[in-house]
Amino acid sequence: MSLVLSESLATHLTLSTRLVFELGEPRSTLRATTARSGEAVVIHAGGEIDACNEHTWRRLVTEAAATAAPPGPFVVDVTEVDFMACGAYSVLAEAAEQCRERGVKLLLVSRSPIVARIVQVCRLDSLLPIHPTVDSALSDG
Repeated sequence: MSLVLSESLATHLTLSTRLVFELGEPRSTLRATTARSGEAVVIHAGGEIDACNEHTWRRLVTEAAATAAPPGPFVVDVTEVDFMACGAYSVLAEAAEQCRERGVKLLLVSRSPIVARIVQVCRLDSLLPIHPTVDSALSDG
């Protein structure tokens, strides 16, 4: 599936009012959009994920993951994220385990060597397979 095709078929994913408010907070350093493309759910995140907004990140990942139906996948694109604290990886690992129990595969999208290194060092490779693009993740899912 090409990116053009997936973008044209994608529909906006509705998030809770509280989460939309938190993401829209003027001081927030976390930006995100969510979409559904067929059975796939995709988060496109940007900015920074740190202790100040980890609760918002957790809510975002949890809400989006809950809408992913088997076989999924649930794709989390962090290519526009400038900084991810350890807690952000923990949230992804927890969501990946919960998704796996429901028959949904969580796939991470990043071209950053540091993201790949952290996933590897933390031994999260099997939980958080990394793809260079959303298209490659969608074709793997």
